[in-house]
Amino acid sequence: MRAFVLVLDSFGIGGAPDAALYGDAGADTLGHIAAVCARGDADNDKRAGPLSLPNLVNMGLANAYRLSAGRALDGIADVEKPTASYGCAQEISKGKDTPSGHWELAGYPVPFDWGYFPRQTPCFPRELIDKLCERANLPGVLGECHASGTEIIAALGEEHVRSRKPICYTSADSVFQIAAHEQSFGLERLYDVCRIAKTLTEPFNIGRVMARPPVGGSADNVQRTANRRDFTTPPAAPTLLGLATGDDRDVITGGKISDIFGGCGTGEVLKASGNDALFDRTLEGTDCLQDGGLLFANFIDFDSIYGHRRDPAGYAFALEEFDCRLPELRDRLERDDLLIITADHGCDPTWHGTDHTREQVPVLALREGKAASLGRRASFADVGRTVATHLDLPGTIAGAAF
Repeated sequence: MRAFVLVLDSFGIGGAPDAALYGDAGADTLGHIAAVCARGDADNDKRAGPLSLPNLVNMGLANAYRLSAGRALDGIADVEKPTASYGCAQEISKGKDTPSGHWELAGYPVPFDWGYFPRQTPCFPRELIDKLCERANLPGVLGECHASGTEIIAALGEEHVRSRKPICYTSADSVFQIAAHEQSFGLERLYDVCRIAKTLTEPFNIGRVMARPPVGGSADNVQRTANRRDFTTPPAAPTLLGLATGDDRDVITGGKISDIFGGCGTGEVLKASGNDALFDRTLEGTDCLQDGGLLFANFIDFDSIYGHRRDPAGYAFALEEFDCRLPELRDRLERDDLLIITADHGCDPTWHGTDHTREQVPVLALREGKAASLGRRASFADVGRTVATHLDLPGTIAGAAF
């Protein structure tokens, strides 16, 4: 008896009840991707036609979407008898950021407001930047604004290499992001600067400091590498990962889960660059996960490459690729295993701006002999509580088991 939680980063399935409070009334990641595909606007040399997710749909994805959005998906019909239990969940944490979503999925809804930097330039307090430059021995910084990472790195990358000043920027999330060239500035030095910045941003209650190293020598060929690293405030209360680790269970985490939880209870960490490589590592973890163990993985490409960059065709193709590989995982599951596929927030690739969107998420729970509607769940935390119940873990976390 084991448990697997796969988080499709940003795979929202319709606006949350409180979406208007976040400026996201009408946002719908899955619904708008399906609509773009049904119109033929997502046709390219990699894919064409309506969105095709036969494995997720057979598990109940379209049924879950109808629960969330109140309508059918364009080009995709519900199934009469899904192979998994299906539902949707809304977030009760106050943010729409990655740590808040994941912590709530793991049974710890965030009960406080994160700190955010204002939408002005410069956006960072002068004393923060002065202390960072002093302690990290920097000649200064570039940026100091709200920005898309790819755009600001392309715009300031050459100046950064010449001046050796790192590029500092933020977003609508509670983040302080630092981009510095992997070779000319140095990856380890970038990480050191981020560690200093994490300490300095704690009084502002900033959730993450993110290292975003690019390579390339000009605006035409600069690109971020896979050596991103998040320096995250750890959860202040028990989580599913903590319960499993505390009971000496086998814990395997994939992708950026270790970063998101500040390394707390994250066990054996399996890193990879790209969804496909991460799926390979997930299969590797599945093959060695012991009885009573937990595998928790995040698939970040949906968010970072397609959602934030507002690329619905790319997002559709990435979903179809993921769907094609699901049978490989199902074939490795044992009779009493539980597989849950869900998400942490939305990032509608058709929406304005480049930020996350406040949405409900799918909850698809596959266990042999079990298939039913889970309805509309009141909190992401129901996922963590269900897994804790399935694994018979001692201790208490938030949520209601389904």
